[in-house]
Amino acid sequence: MELRQLEYFVAVVDEANFTRAAERLHVAQPGVSAQIKRLERELGQELLDRRGRSIQLTDAGRAVLPHARAALASVQSTRDAVDLLSGLVRGAVSVGMVTACASADLTDLLSRLHRKYPGLDISLAEDDSRSLLAGVMDGTFDIAVIGVAGNLPPELESRVITDERLVAAVSVDHPLAEVSSLPFTELAGRPLVCLPPGTGIRTCLDAACEVAGVTPAVALEASNLGIISSLAAQGLGIAVLPESAVGSLHRIDLEPEARSRLELVWRAAGGKNSAASALIDLARLGAVSVGSRER
Repeated sequence: MELRQLEYFVAVVDEANFTRAAERLHVAQPGVSAQIKRLERELGQELLDRRGRSIQLTDAGRAVLPHARAALASVQSTRDAVDLLSGLVRGAVSVGMVTACASADLTDLLSRLHRKYPGLDISLAEDDSRSLLAGVMDGTFDIAVIGVAGNLPPELESRVITDERLVAAVSVDHPLAEVSSLPFTELAGRPLVCLPPGTGIRTCLDAACEVAGVTPAVALEASNLGIISSLAAQGLGIAVLPESAVGSLHRIDLEPEARSRLELVWRAAGGKNSAASALIDLARLGAVSVGSRER
């Protein structure tokens, strides 16, 4: 049994197609088919059902797949261990960023990584904080900037970028424009304008309202704080924002105080390869800097 055969087998399973697997592996499609057939002959069982339009695993294939993945991961870990010992950093890193984020902290981190290891492949994707957190947990992302309300899972480490109070904001001619503070209970029944579910600020708002025993009446949602401010300025509702985003609106402190954080998060166990480990090491060494309003 050859490692290459296991690699081809996993690629075909992931792509559910021999041609796409060959393209991913940068080899000819007949070579992929031949190597998997050799693997099946050696094991004495068919691993793939080729009869349909897409490739399906047989019972034997389902039994073999986790062992094939583990073997490939073990080999990669061995290579990474040697790379780290010799000071060689290579591979790819995957970075997540909450939608509409403009974090100088993240761009500085990636810039330092690129300058130190210019040969690394860096991918960057946007999503809401809830999805990014799940992606860091399952290894989809090596590191991510997310909005946080409450405590992170113990499997993660983080660095706080911003930590701000959550406030309400209204237009200058709004009935509440003369009010300086408001209990969360007073938000009941009032139309709110805020970020969508899955974002740190929305999670913070929902949690504070739950403690107060009220259900927020969300009238309008937007993923950009500038749009939320504009909607509130037109009198379409009460904006719920971090204090730095109030701008020309009238600020109202919400009581009791609730805070929302923007954090850089990664798995405490470290990187899955030498490139990810290098990125995490830089994140651990970095100092808190300028963060983003939108999260």
